Amino acid sequence: MEILIEQKSVTLEDINQENPILPLKNMIFFPGVPTPVNIGRSKSLKLIQDVQKKKGFLGVFCQKDANEDDPGYDDLYPIGLVAQIINVLKEDNDDTTVLLMGEQRVFLTEITVQEPYLKGKFLPMETIQPAKTDKEFKEQLKTIKDRTLHMLSSKMGLPDFVLESLRKSKDYNYIANLAFTTVDAAIEQKQEVIACDDLKERYIKLLSLLDHELQLLEIKESIRRKTQVDIDKQQREYFLQQEMKNIQEALGGNIQDIEIKEIKDKAEAIHFTNEQRDIFDKEVKKLERLHPHSPDYSTQMSYIQTVISLPWNFYTDDNFNLARAKKILDKDHFGLEKVKERIIEHLAVLKLKGDMKSPIICLHGPPGVGKTSLGKSIAEALNRKYIRMSLGGLHDEAEIRGHRRTYIGAMPGRIIQGIQKAGSSNPVMILDEIDKVGQDFQGDPSSALLEVLDTEQNNAFHDNYLDIDFDLSKVLFIATANSLSTISQPLLDRMELIHVSGYIMEEKLEIAKRHLLPMQLENHGIPKSKFDIPKKTMEEIIESYTRESGVRELNKKIAKILRKIAVAVAENTDYPKKLEIKDLYDYLGAVEYSKDKYQGNDYAGVVTGLAWTAAGGEILFIESSLSKGKGSKLTLTGNLGDVMKESAILSLEYIKAHASQWDIPEDIFEKWNVHIHVPEGAIPKDGPSAGITMTTSLVSAFTQRQVKPTLAMTGEMTLRGKVLPVGGIKEKILAAKRAGIKEIILSKENEKDVNEINSLYLKGLQIHYVNDIQEVLNIALLPTKVKNAVAIE
Repeated sequence: MEILIEQKSVTLEDINQENPILPLKNMIFFPGVPTPVNIGRSKSLKLIQDVQKKKGFLGVFCQKDANEDDPGYDDLYPIGLVAQIINVLKEDNDDTTVLLMGEQRVFLTEITVQEPYLKGKFLPMETIQPAKTDKEFKEQLKTIKDRTLHMLSSKMGLPDFVLESLRKSKDYNYIANLAFTTVDAAIEQKQEVIACDDLKERYIKLLSLLDHELQLLEIKESIRRKTQVDIDKQQREYFLQQEMKNIQEALGGNIQDIEIKEIKDKAEAIHFTNEQRDIFDKEVKKLERLHPHSPDYSTQMSYIQTVISLPWNFYTDDNFNLARAKKILDKDHFGLEKVKERIIEHLAVLKLKGDMKSPIICLHGPPGVGKTSLGKSIAEALNRKYIRMSLGGLHDEAEIRGHRRTYIGAMPGRIIQGIQKAGSSNPVMILDEIDKVGQDFQGDPSSALLEVLDTEQNNAFHDNYLDIDFDLSKVLFIATANSLSTISQPLLDRMELIHVSGYIMEEKLEIAKRHLLPMQLENHGIPKSKFDIPKKTMEEIIESYTRESGVRELNKKIAKILRKIAVAVAENTDYPKKLEIKDLYDYLGAVEYSKDKYQGNDYAGVVTGLAWTAAGGEILFIESSLSKGKGSKLTLTGNLGDVMKESAILSLEYIKAHASQWDIPEDIFEKWNVHIHVPEGAIPKDGPSAGITMTTSLVSAFTQRQVKPTLAMTGEMTLRGKVLPVGGIKEKILAAKRAGIKEIILSKENEKDVNEINSLYLKGLQIHYVNDIQEVLNIALLPTKVKNAVAIE
């Protein structure tokens, strides 16, 4: 490399003579700033060599078109610089770089020579200087200096000492020319600046270019910082991942690979069908494609873990020992013969056939009779897993069918969750309180249950989350309900209904003796030998402190007694080893319920009826009275429902139509008003079963005849006088027996219901079966009148 340094000031004489012209491509610079130029054309190289030998000057003009290799006058911008050569650098690869110093702006008037390179004549251009007192221009120079330093420090990365030297410099024109030379701008924009004669205006244009350049630099710097942050973060994550990978390999392999291998190993042992295995393999491949740090990875992993945790086509072996099953059922529950019989039948068929779809059983009856706990005994008898699912208050269809995996926090429905918890595909599943399923804008769960409880469909139950059909046909579903009225008809059609009636006194005593008292003694840590409740005392507890069809309240009362006994035992104070009736006040307080008792037949128009409630059967009294008035007025009180009101109206109309049969004057109905009342007005009452009771009450009131003592009745009546059957016969008979009733009148069609009742419950009762109301009245009304009979005329 050869470096030649020589500098010479330009004069007017130098400008006026013919000088060589160096065309530049995409390049313009200002006076006073050394600028390197790469020489590529042979003409330009010849020019540099000649000028260097003569130590002369050359004109520097920018081409309008950079692609033009042999430019003429019209191809050059007319305004350029007169420059001199400062340095010539010859590189090892024969490239030449010349360092030029611009001296004076000139105007190209003509080109005089084309070969061997361009020569021409110039005219010097004057620069209009601002006044020395122009403060605005001075501030302009300072601004140019500040922005130039900012641009150079950001753009070129100059050493600190160079920037410090420029910062201390007072040569503002040099700094401005330096800014012009280094700023990135279009050739047209730079040419416009250099052509400007007014220095102040020229610097205004330069400031505009500087502002634009600084804005671009700020944008680039912002992008660079953001990019750098992303790169740093990615590099850090990459480094940590590599470290983690190295650690995992040292420990035996990549965690993701280990997890997926474990999943595949577990899947090999699962009894998938071909279709199920294809879907599972597809989901595993999807998991393998996901990055472990991806949000979808954990979602997919949770799904696959759920799939492999299910007992696909895995069934526990049923125990076909019928005697053992009967023993377990009888041990845990007293009574409930129909339910036990149905389970034994199912077990017998399984034993003979080896395979069958499980029945869908619905146990309905009053609360506290053991419907829910029976499911656990059935599971034990069959040697199956037991799952209980409470449906009370359920109102979201997704609780049954599950959520689709597109939702955040999606999970399978409670049916699949129950199967997963059981660990087998044939558990006993209790659907508790199926009559209390609700519905709202989120769907109707009872409709979703249609698929679950249909033996023709549930062999391919579709859970939205699982998205693979699951076989529920071997699951023994047992639903429980207190009332069937709130269950949809399609759901009822799919279930085998078994009514679980309430317990009579004898059954409650046996349950308390066999189950409740021993259980509470154990719960309270009291040995059986230390305390007992005799039969008579237990009867008094049942009659005076509970009023229910089941034994839930009875269990609470026994627990209350034993808590007080436990206190006495713990304090080592005296307590009765056998609880007597006289001690009940101290342990349970005052009597809570008065026993429903027959109230005699001293008054005309008072007849004992029988009613069914959710808590079991009860007796109720129908009272009729007459008062003088304009007649044709019927008053009904006692919080009666519409059906019961219609029964009263029907009874009165029937009596009016057949008054002569009972020697009732026909004009009496125009002189007397009728009032029918059913006591305990705070309790709503409804139903048609009081029809014959109201008719008997009204006839007794009109005739003042006595009603047969210790007699109760129930039945619906038509306008023709025919007696129709009613429901809840067992509960009503039990209520009548508790109240001391000796005779009961029922419809002939209810005889089949009575035949199903254990003869033990019927002991001491005489039941009359009738077809029409005339038979009822012949049995119920005595020929004698009541004492103090009112003359009805």
